[in-house]
Amino acid sequence: MIFFFVLLVLVLIAQIAEFFIPALPWLYNAHIYIVPVIVFYGAMALPFPLMLALALYAGLLLDALTVQVMGDKVELSIGSSILLYGVLAGFMHGLRPLFIRGRWEVHCILSGIGTSLIILTQYLMITFRRGSLVFTPEIWWQIAAPGLIAMAIAPILFWFLQWMGRMTGYSTLIERSDFE
Repeated sequence: MIFFFVLLVLVLIAQIAEFFIPALPWLYNAHIYIVPVIVFYGAMALPFPLMLALALYAGLLLDALTVQVMGDKVELSIGSSILLYGVLAGFMHGLRPLFIRGRWEVHCILSGIGTSLIILTQYLMITFRRGSLVFTPEIWWQIAAPGLIAMAIAPILFWFLQWMGRMTGYSTLIERSDFE
């Protein structure tokens, strides 16, 4: 249970840190997103109810920061990121047996894909409400590059979070005997 609270604190710290991490000018000003990788790790390491609570928390934080009201229209409504995190984390949780066996490769790739899907979905919600769906190469880079960065940092972050779990006495390998 301590590890769950550690993940909550890390999500909050990462969400704040993302504001101070500068955009990468050589990748069409793409941003680095750390929170989705932490949430996806939590989806693999935590039991289902705690995974849903973590997705709710991260989605609520993201919604609080990205809600956009233009005049009398709401472009990104509260609850959309909660739903996105819940669905994507639920999918990752379904692949938890691989993680428990020590197979992280699929999860690292899916962390990048999930990160890009979150950004793509937010972009689609905004453009559909504005009525101007345009995809330029710069927009594709701002959607795809954070996913590629998430794929690159996922193994390091997963290893760090696994170490944090061991330091707090939390072990995901308890269920290993169920699969052998």
